[in-house]
Amino acid sequence: MSSYYFAMIGTRDNPLYEAEFSSFKNASSLSASPGSTSSVIAGASQQLPGKSQFTASTKELLPFIANASLDIIEEQMWSTQVLNLGKIDQFYGINISAYLTQGSIKFVLCYDSNKDENSIRQFFQDVNELYVKILMNPFYNVNDAILVPEFDYKVKLLAKKYL
Repeated sequence: MSSYYFAMIGTRDNPLYEAEFSSFKNASSLSASPGSTSSVIAGASQQLPGKSQFTASTKELLPFIANASLDIIEEQMWSTQVLNLGKIDQFYGINISAYLTQGSIKFVLCYDSNKDENSIRQFFQDVNELYVKILMNPFYNVNDAILVPEFDYKVKLLAKKYL
């Protein structure tokens, strides 16, 4: 089971959203029978990704690792027009992937296993869609922390789906 740390970082290098979770890819296939759609829907709403399996010392370092990767992200930001930067770095066995939004908000995913880049790219794109919906809220200001419980829930459902 893989562990993940996901952070959305604002234009002032401030954290907008953070989540830590583990993959449920193997467990989700065991929870529902193949022919029943109701059990799949019930299982999807009940089985969010669990707690990450990072060690306590690694958990303390994850925000610093994500913050340290900002230099690499900002360097690549001016040299490419691609939003998905892919795997940008590795730190003591923790892989770091990044994504830029059109408004220069940075998505950073730290994970402890070799993961398919396509699934990470799709995860980033779908979270970007959720973020755009948050931006459309007239009461939300750019660079404010995202404290909406539905956003957290949907991000974790996307993590369950792709990671």
